[in-house]
Amino acid sequence: MSYDFNDAQPQMMPSGELIPDGTFAKIRMTIRPGGINGSVPMDAGLLKAASESDAKMLDCEFTVVEGPFARRKFWQNFTVAGGKLDDKGQSKGWNISKASFRAMVDSALGLAPKDMSDAAKAKRVLQGLKQLDGITFVARIMVEPASDPKYRDQNRLANVILSDEPQYTPVMKGEAVDPEPVNAKPRKAAVGSTGHNAPAWATDAGPAQTPQVVTSVPWGQPQANASSQAAVQSPTPQPAASGPAWLNG
Repeated sequence: MSYDFNDAQPQMMPSGELIPDGTFAKIRMTIRPGGINGSVPMDAGLLKAASESDAKMLDCEFTVVEGPFARRKFWQNFTVAGGKLDDKGQSKGWNISKASFRAMVDSALGLAPKDMSDAAKAKRVLQGLKQLDGITFVARIMVEPASDPKYRDQNRLANVILSDEPQYTPVMKGEAVDPEPVNAKPRKAAVGSTGHNAPAWATDAGPAQTPQVVTSVPWGQPQANASSQAAVQSPTPQPAASGPAWLNG
């Protein structure tokens, strides 16, 4: 008897090994419900409460769908309500998240970011954040260094790649694209923090503990203030919508 290893599959990467900094890939976003209601019925139980502020977030899992890092995952929170406010009384986190979500829709549908035609604008209107669940788009992935050597570095979404960027079409076709490292600098630890009172995002308790917080408000509706986040007006419904605009093409 003999063992022929010639037809063996390539060895798998260690589960804890990070996707290289600056990697371009097609990824799918899945929302992990956190039990907190959003501002529209569709988002019931969808959000997650922040542990150290009034922020409400989407807890998102990203999965690489093809290429050498297929099936690899990373996690990130996006604030959709509450948190720090800007000088207009709007949630800073939500404004950041809203920009990311719009880019995801544009990337998923191949919309030009400057396309403000009625057809393009209609596809950017969602009836709830739940409709982002399962969206697939092109992204650049970064390695975010931990602020404390006790904790591990993490993969994060560096930025969404849009149709007018050179990497978009090759990645969509499944072709390899050279990475462009972000080389993120380590985050500074909070003043006076210790291993016992470090911020939640700095702990190594699991994938749900992520640093970025971005807020939950209906699509295109900025948060007026932290106290009113539970009573935000719902977005203008999209006529005859049978599902997420990015699924309808």
